[in-house]
Amino acid sequence: MTAIPTLQNCLAFEQNVLHRLKFESAALPLSADTALSLYFKRHRIRIASNDPLLSEWVSGVGRVQNDDERLSPDDVNLVLEDAYVPGYKLQNPGLLNWFSEVDAWWFDNVRRNVEKLNSAFTRSLAGTLAIATGSYALSFTDQTREFRQPLSQAFRRLWSIEPDPIKGHAACSNKPIDQFLADPMTMERTSDLMWLRLPTPHSKGIRHSLGLKAWREEWIRNDTSFWPDLETSIGDNLGAATETRSQYLRLLESTLDRSRYMKKWAIAFIETGFLTTHDIVTAIGEFRNVETVYTKDLSELTGVKAVIIVA
Repeated sequence: MTAIPTLQNCLAFEQNVLHRLKFESAALPLSADTALSLYFKRHRIRIASNDPLLSEWVSGVGRVQNDDERLSPDDVNLVLEDAYVPGYKLQNPGLLNWFSEVDAWWFDNVRRNVEKLNSAFTRSLAGTLAIATGSYALSFTDQTREFRQPLSQAFRRLWSIEPDPIKGHAACSNKPIDQFLADPMTMERTSDLMWLRLPTPHSKGIRHSLGLKAWREEWIRNDTSFWPDLETSIGDNLGAATETRSQYLRLLESTLDRSRYMKKWAIAFIETGFLTTHDIVTAIGEFRNVETVYTKDLSELTGVKAVIIVA
């Protein structure tokens, strides 16, 4: 079965569309990843990005909000100190749901060591690199595991290629969408463009919708019992579980209603059949006129396309 592409795979398409628009500030209610935020920052765009997931916010603080701090060799040594040494009891036994016992101890120890760093930015950078190391570890199968490097070595390699921070105007937050859009700073500083990547519809809760990525949130929070509270905090916002198309569109319309003060909207999503371009255009049309619809066929095999609607 062919996996459906995500919008993270469409960065070049998104950048091509953004290049056609004129704006000096942007708000990202659901940032999802840091690549697009860094694109804005490189182009001297003032940005405010947000994500209800703590793991995404941590990456944003370290890579987007951070202007000039990097992890030093001493910082890396501190993070990796005794990383493979088992203790009496795992702080986060939920790691065993994702990793072997040896790897679980590595992530448990590294999580504790990250807290010893002096700066919020360096802690965020170290946490982001540890998450990348976990993605690296989970990318191997039983057949390819022999090619995997030790996790500490993988962490150091990822650190060695981490790009230099970029100076600019960026703020990252960790709020439900409605709270983010009601933030006076968001309204005051980033009202030129709202860039909204629509989340993939799901009906079984956010943990299930994240799939393999769910471990990141459990590692950052050092716990596994928070999922019901996180689900509740998302509330009646995009990202909440929905059973039907009409439920999803109601959440979208609520977000658009709160975003009226934004001068321009760019709504990006993957058309898979559950939601069509016509559905989104109709929802936007309740609030303002649609200017342009950009599409990109992703693959003849997947039969889906990426869509960006500008209004």
